[in-house]
Amino acid sequence: MILLEHLITSKTRIKLLLKFFAHPENKGYLREIAKEFNESTNSVRVELNRLTQAGLLETVDEGQTKIYSANTKHILFPEISSMVRKFLGIDVLAELIEGKIRAVGNIEVVAVTGDYAKGIEANEINILSVGEVFDNELLEKLTKKAKDLLKKDIIIKSVTLEEMNNVPDKLIVWSEK
Repeated sequence: MILLEHLITSKTRIKLLLKFFAHPENKGYLREIAKEFNESTNSVRVELNRLTQAGLLETVDEGQTKIYSANTKHILFPEISSMVRKFLGIDVLAELIEGKIRAVGNIEVVAVTGDYAKGIEANEINILSVGEVFDNELLEKLTKKAKDLLKKDIIIKSVTLEEMNNVPDKLIVWSEK
């Protein structure tokens, strides 16, 4: 978080931006987020309020619980989302995949899953792919290049489209459609 820490001094705010802007479908409520971040509800509440007042997050009341999510209609949403994706390295993965995916095999979809897809900093990146790999050697080279660039372990698993659709937290990095 070195670059973002210089721009944004609150570590809690950085975590919230990563959570909501890396994967715009992410939602959460105060206690759940505080537990996920292992922080006090007060520090999380302060930052949620600031981001909501700025219009970057929106809320929906479900009973007595306030559910937070990214405001995808905010004028800065595309820029913040892009910055978060760059910070996480998702843009690097997309660029690596884009030009070489056809040479690797008959791949339909590639998605990042797990903590990384939720915008939570992790030491490994879990990737699911749908389709058949023809060139394992090229796939290994691309995996090594991504690992070297991102300084993270890369774990790739081949699944069916049905299995991919059943994964709740995923961020599609490439699709043939």
